[in-house]
Amino acid sequence: MNRTTLPTETARAGRRDFLQQSCCAAVGWGLSAWPRDASGAADAAVEPALVRIGLVTDLHYADKPPGGSRHYRDSLAKLAAAGRQFVQAQTDVVIELGDFIDSAESLEAEKGYLRTVQAEFAKIPGACHHVLGNHCVSALTKPEFLEIAGQASSYYSFDLKHVHCIILDACFRSDGAGYERGNFQWTDSYIPPAELAWLQADLQAAAGPVLVFVHQCLDVEPPYGVKNAAEIRQTLEASGRVLAVLQGHHHPGGYRQINGIHYGTLRAMVEGAGPERNAFAVVELGANRELRVNGLGQQASYHWPR
Repeated sequence: MNRTTLPTETARAGRRDFLQQSCCAAVGWGLSAWPRDASGAADAAVEPALVRIGLVTDLHYADKPPGGSRHYRDSLAKLAAAGRQFVQAQTDVVIELGDFIDSAESLEAEKGYLRTVQAEFAKIPGACHHVLGNHCVSALTKPEFLEIAGQASSYYSFDLKHVHCIILDACFRSDGAGYERGNFQWTDSYIPPAELAWLQADLQAAAGPVLVFVHQCLDVEPPYGVKNAAEIRQTLEASGRVLAVLQGHHHPGGYRQINGIHYGTLRAMVEGAGPERNAFAVVELGANRELRVNGLGQQASYHWPR
């Protein structure tokens, strides 16, 4: 039985055509061959996936001209292409890891950006979840973003088959105040005591392996890392259940392993013009708790044995 847990209440748990780089491989654990792992060696065998999760991050969608390497308008078509691939991969759920929209000249224009990209996101069959990023609240409040996105809370958890998934909100200043209408510095990211206490309790109640999803990074120091990331990592490690943390924010992406937990930062979808510069992933968890991040477009692929 699936379980969705918010900080103070139970909430209702609310997929081929695109150009790929030559490094990409077809999606599907048990459906098709996997790409080579991080060491460059091909896997001898694969097992059926228990859970398949579609991931996108840092779309920064906005109806405005490019800014440097960021092609804001292209993110809409990139998201649609990712959605078609998620259908082919038969993902169980899709999660976007923050910075869903970019800034606008007015509050109403920014709400318009969100409604437009949310309509595309909602076309993907099945449950879709949002992680709050700092750009999500550059003009909006958290309640305003969540209302348009159709989500009850900025941090909560849910069960996906035998996997417990935790959505975190690190969009707080180090004084504990939540980000709101740009009243923050993006380098000042923090998870406050109330959310940390909820996280500790939620991890204690978790029955299976745990995956954590957050925007700002938990494996590095500021400016891209959460200021109290070390404290959060201790909580994750103490549970003995967390397999991986999937995050965004740092546009090039990356990977680290710290004390047995994998920290994967996905590449930003907004970077680069056209569908050939897309970036997203399908994460699959096997019965032996090994994880595979099948990157598509510019996103790297990883194999994380347990």
